[in-house]
Amino acid sequence: MTSQPSPRPETSGTPTSAAAGTRLDPWLDAYADRTHGMRASEIRALFAVANRPEVVSLAGGMPFLDGLPLDSLAQVAAQVVAQRGLQALQYGSGQGDETLREQILEVMALEGISAHPDDVVVTTGSQQALDLVTRVFINPGDVVVAEAPSYVGALGVFRAYQADVVHVPIDEHGLIPAALEETLTSLAAAGRQTKFLYTVPNFHNPAGVSVSLERRPQIVEIARRHGVLVLEDNPYGLLGFDRDPWPALRSYDEDGVIYLGSFSKTFAPGYRVGWAVAPHAVREKLVLASESAILCPSNASQIAISSYLSTCDWRSQVKSYRELYRERRDAMVGALAEHLPEASWTVPDGGFYTWVRLPEGLDAKDMLPRAVTARVAYVPGTAFYFDGTGRDHMRLSFCYPTPERIREGVRRLASVVSAERELVEMFGTGTTDEPADDVVAPAPDVL
Repeated sequence: MTSQPSPRPETSGTPTSAAAGTRLDPWLDAYADRTHGMRASEIRALFAVANRPEVVSLAGGMPFLDGLPLDSLAQVAAQVVAQRGLQALQYGSGQGDETLREQILEVMALEGISAHPDDVVVTTGSQQALDLVTRVFINPGDVVVAEAPSYVGALGVFRAYQADVVHVPIDEHGLIPAALEETLTSLAAAGRQTKFLYTVPNFHNPAGVSVSLERRPQIVEIARRHGVLVLEDNPYGLLGFDRDPWPALRSYDEDGVIYLGSFSKTFAPGYRVGWAVAPHAVREKLVLASESAILCPSNASQIAISSYLSTCDWRSQVKSYRELYRERRDAMVGALAEHLPEASWTVPDGGFYTWVRLPEGLDAKDMLPRAVTARVAYVPGTAFYFDGTGRDHMRLSFCYPTPERIREGVRRLASVVSAERELVEMFGTGTTDEPADDVVAPAPDVL
């Protein structure tokens, strides 16, 4: 005789009601409150379609890795295993490899940052650094002030830790100091403490603009007067097309700014190596938080990048990337001018993205399925606002497709916009000022 399984004991957190058996997830009631803010990403949802060869993807912000010296990197990897394999494959320091931290100082010196290796915390990409800072500072309901629009991956982290994001507008010169002053003053008057200001000052994701040289010290001074920490996220700072890097915000105030950097855009994202530079006391807490999450960053990745920096001409590689992405930027803005003159867009002088405003009445989120059917993909503006507004905008990425593919993608997009305008004229549908009903949590820092 076959015995019947014993019933599950009724312990805390275990679904016991009859209704629980009908749920897709019987553990729904057991999750932490913060888990309910975690939702699928608009960008990630596009990947299955956008990666098809017949689709021109202007969506993801993937570096164009074909320009890397793969033969040289293969030799570096072989040498790492042959000469330092026992170290590379072992646990390491929770703060990161000291030699790499010294080399990171050389990279940041190009943006006017003077620091000590002890100030640097190596992380698993800058996305982990974002998570660590938020974890250390944010309680549920705390305020984070961020640009409008803002990096999708940062909004996802803030949402996961149950922060309340208050947006501050930007223009063609980046974050607007007067608007920042007004926002911080209003929040303080309402008795709400702002934990930090999050900003991408160089070649902004998604807007493509940079904070002007005049505004940089103003923003740091406003934050200092209000007692607000600045979180400076800078993965694109070395990728200016026609100018040298501008001074980082941290170069104006070492005690008031946490700087986040990454090798994902200037080298290769697959190594997953980023870093944070923070005031001493903050740095200690970041190390402890990192150790509790991952024990230590990958020794193999750190040593590989360190070897690359010491044996290869990384400055020339960055210069090559700058020229490559400038050619793609030119293809993008040229195609927009030819095929979508009724729209408006930013003309970035570095980075990966342009920010396109659609003709009046069009909704980028509603239009996306029709664009995918026409074999072109983009990211609707709703992904870059905490409240899901931004339906009249889209982010177009020019970093990965060839110039020819970019021009073809914009041509396809223009046909979709034209058809959508006809529908709006016929039926009166289009954008509204209401937030999206299905606001989603953003994706990791590859986007």
